[in-house]
Amino acid sequence: MDISDPAVIIFLVESYEKENRLRLNWITKHREKIEQAATLTRPPTNYFESDVTAHPMVAGMGTVTISHAVAGYNRRKKPIRDATFIPGIKYLRKGHSIVDIGLGDPKLDSKLVRPDTDLSSDPIMRPVDPELTQIIYKSKPEFGNMKYMEERGKILPEKRYYFAESSGWTYGWRLGDSTLKEKPMYGRCWHLTKTLKSRVGPQPDPAHYKSSVPPGRSHCDGI
Repeated sequence: MDISDPAVIIFLVESYEKENRLRLNWITKHREKIEQAATLTRPPTNYFESDVTAHPMVAGMGTVTISHAVAGYNRRKKPIRDATFIPGIKYLRKGHSIVDIGLGDPKLDSKLVRPDTDLSSDPIMRPVDPELTQIIYKSKPEFGNMKYMEERGKILPEKRYYFAESSGWTYGWRLGDSTLKEKPMYGRCWHLTKTLKSRVGPQPDPAHYKSSVPPGRSHCDGI
């Protein structure tokens, strides 16, 4: 908006005058209410913030006293037991660990050798081969952390961990346990491998593999 424009200046002046006139009319209309609100007509109490905070606390002291009396009565009661004895650690049922389900061998992993009273969780990672660990402490660039991670990545995740630690390991996890180890007979890779290992080698596709001749007149290239 250009305030140097005469039309804009006239509009602003009229707006200011109209606003002042409306404000004056409102003040004149509600003069009595404004004077009543601006004048302190009640006796001063001189309350502080702490007095206002303590007011609801004083009102609740009666309830606190009753609760204290009830608590003293309940403390003299004998506690009710659900059974004749409270089971402890020695009564817990053992089992369902890595050793029990056959995922680990205590002879290979010393962390799996624990007493029955030990309630700590099972280890997550399988023990690392000592020869593989020595790669970290050898000189670079032939060895070191990067070489260790590279060699470590060549090992199957199921050989490194007891359980799948990420959703990406779900596909292909422990495929060796499956009984369906035979590859499909008509798969592309399996068919090529079988023909390469055969006595005559790979052969062309049979005639019935070719596309059929469309209906209608056909011509012969030899004529």
